[in-house]
Amino acid sequence: MALTELYQMMKLKKCMKNFLNKIFLFLIIGYSFSTAQIVQKDTTKKNLTINSLAEIREQLDDYFGDQNFANAFWGVMVKSLKTGEIIYKRNADKLFIPASNMKLFTSAAALLALGSNYKYQTDIYANGVLLRGTLKGDLIIQGSGDPTISNRFIEGNVTKIFEQWADTLKAKGIYEITGNIYGDDSFFDNEDFGKGWLMDYESNWFAPSSNALSFNNNMIEIRIEPTQVNFPAKIYTIPQTDYVSIVSGVFTKDQTNETNISISKIKGTNIIKVNGQISIAEKPVSKFVAVTNPALYFLTVLKETFEKNGIVVRGRVNTLEGENIDIDFDNLIPLYSHRSVQLKYILKEMNKNSNNFYAEQILKTIGLEENDFGSIENGVNACIKYFNQIGINMDNLVMADGSGLSRLNLVTPRQIVNLLTFMYKHEEFDKYYDSLPIAGVDGTLLDRMKKTVAENNVRAKPGYSDNVSSLSGYLKTISGEPLVFSIIVNNFLTPPIFANYIQDSVCQRLINFSRN
Repeated sequence: MALTELYQMMKLKKCMKNFLNKIFLFLIIGYSFSTAQIVQKDTTKKNLTINSLAEIREQLDDYFGDQNFANAFWGVMVKSLKTGEIIYKRNADKLFIPASNMKLFTSAAALLALGSNYKYQTDIYANGVLLRGTLKGDLIIQGSGDPTISNRFIEGNVTKIFEQWADTLKAKGIYEITGNIYGDDSFFDNEDFGKGWLMDYESNWFAPSSNALSFNNNMIEIRIEPTQVNFPAKIYTIPQTDYVSIVSGVFTKDQTNETNISISKIKGTNIIKVNGQISIAEKPVSKFVAVTNPALYFLTVLKETFEKNGIVVRGRVNTLEGENIDIDFDNLIPLYSHRSVQLKYILKEMNKNSNNFYAEQILKTIGLEENDFGSIENGVNACIKYFNQIGINMDNLVMADGSGLSRLNLVTPRQIVNLLTFMYKHEEFDKYYDSLPIAGVDGTLLDRMKKTVAENNVRAKPGYSDNVSSLSGYLKTISGEPLVFSIIVNNFLTPPIFANYIQDSVCQRLINFSRN
């Protein structure tokens, strides 16, 4: 029974397929005894109601005292939103690296500072004369940090929004631009790599650069398809663009060979090396890479899209800053303003799918709206100001970024619980609550707590980075009592699924708690 349940736990995420194949035997040998104890404890009690605080506290102590985490550090706080009573706490005032639980602070601050109906605006201007289908001059694109210029919120390919812009210009009679396309990305700073991010993150899809002019999450998709055995694989990019250069060393192998592909990017360039092999029986494989200089990526793909859609661009692309051009926007001809979806939908993408790029864009946007310039420092200062104003003690809290990628972030479980408690009473709570993953249903909790009492009950933000696992959010007990909780573990060496398992089991215990 124990090994069966262990195997089920290890199917929590589809991306762990290779992980399962390679270390499943190690897990069975190294952890089967202690895990068997946990599983036995879980299966014998999972349907039993817990009627006393003493009993729930004893059971939670058992979980957090598990020998697999003897050298780790748990921080926990559980509170009743009905009575304000602390149900359980463990190191609740100690500082922990929160990983993606930092997004709880970023999204709360965004709702407080911007409001759920906030929309980003990207403006298109003409700097010249419009004459018989031709813009004799330059096209200027002014960005404000919109993270949604992609196909995330619109049907079609990743360049669909740019295609719509081309249609808009043609509707205004513009079929040729004699000058250049310039981008104004001055609303944000040029710090494109977060403070405290590991150098290993550079070029990784989960850590793209932030910029006021951003397209497709500032990433590019590399698609690899098999051809004939011992022949080079077919490799192309989505979107198709000359902005990146692909150096391919991938060959097609027969079906007895496993697919094994590695991706790397030469530092400071957009030269991407793709090496390895793909099985002839393999479906197309996609890899994602963060680009260097996002504004130029935006402008290059925009120009290419215009040209594919019937607008001739005679000049080049660059940023205004890149050519030291100072423009008075009051003297330009407004052509079009693109508006994003409302912030409430952006926060859903950020929290449910743990979108780091969205979080960093939003943090800088808070800084832009509050302090007239989009930087991490301005965003953090604005967040801290709001949290202090609403009475959340932010002493010792360290907020180094908006996503939680930074190893410099430090928070206490009590601070997270206090934040969640405040938001529970706030007028924007429904937007905040709706943005969180639902256990067993969607987002980063899709494959956790399925077929348990926690499924479709727990609304929480999980977080994970090296030796860090967190889960904080809301649940309701079987008697209808709303609870808020934060469970963080740092410095563990066991596979992360074991931390997930303890967090998930604790949530199930809490749901089974009843005062009746």
